[in-house]
Amino acid sequence: MNGSVAGPAAGPVVVGVDGSRSCMAAVETAARAADRLGVGLLPAHALQWPSAHVLPGVPPWDRGAPGAREVVDGALEDAERRARRAAPRVRVTHEILMGDPATVLESASRDDSLTVVGGRPAARRHGGGRRGSVAGRLAAHGCSPVLVVRGSPVPAGPVVPVADGDTPEGGAAAEFAFAEASGRGADVTALDGTRARNASSAADGSADLLAAPEKKHPDTASHHVRVRGGLHRALVEAGTEAQLVVIAPRGPESLLGALPHPTRRGAPPHADRPVAVIRPEED
Repeated sequence: MNGSVAGPAAGPVVVGVDGSRSCMAAVETAARAADRLGVGLLPAHALQWPSAHVLPGVPPWDRGAPGAREVVDGALEDAERRARRAAPRVRVTHEILMGDPATVLESASRDDSLTVVGGRPAARRHGGGRRGSVAGRLAAHGCSPVLVVRGSPVPAGPVVPVADGDTPEGGAAAEFAFAEASGRGADVTALDGTRARNASSAADGSADLLAAPEKKHPDTASHHVRVRGGLHRALVEAGTEAQLVVIAPRGPESLLGALPHPTRRGAPPHADRPVAVIRPEED
């Protein structure tokens, strides 16, 4: 998964569709992202047979069966309507993918520009699953940037990349953040949560990460803020004002689970924000 912006031959923005409220918010966000990138939008519904309840001799699910088809098509048609309202110029096509949602979206990410999923509230857990399991798996194993639409963005807020020092991951987050901020007409506020004995050296290293994207996007205002208390504190700070938080963690699945949200002690009630998870291109 990398922080590259879409090029002329880039694939579509893929958004997972399950009919939930968070999913429909993700569809609208994905449509606007596709418009900014100049690519198409692909709402995808992942459907898997609940194997624990399949009786011997029962045939595989037939997606052409009238009742099942109506449910799936209804969710996808609703997604298309919302997408076209949000971004009328974007070409929208939909697809039904058979299999585990995280697995099929991971496969789709090999050819897309961006994968977008909705973030469910922490209280909604099924079968012992934890919050963000699909998002976490995509963040760890996907091939494109992952945008998790959760909480309520601050429309006038900045795009906030959170750096863990002067690392390739931090550079990828900065590149993505500036590209997004430029397309959204927003500022960039880069937060550095590095714990270091030499704070001056750490700050200089993090500032270096911004040099290239600042040069590439000269019209995007940027600010660099060092946050005391480490990376987790920086994530909490990022969530208070951002319209989008951008992270490029070394261990994306574990860090995504540590992101601040209203049920975590010390996190403000409004700390739940859309999050993009980026990793640099692998050599």
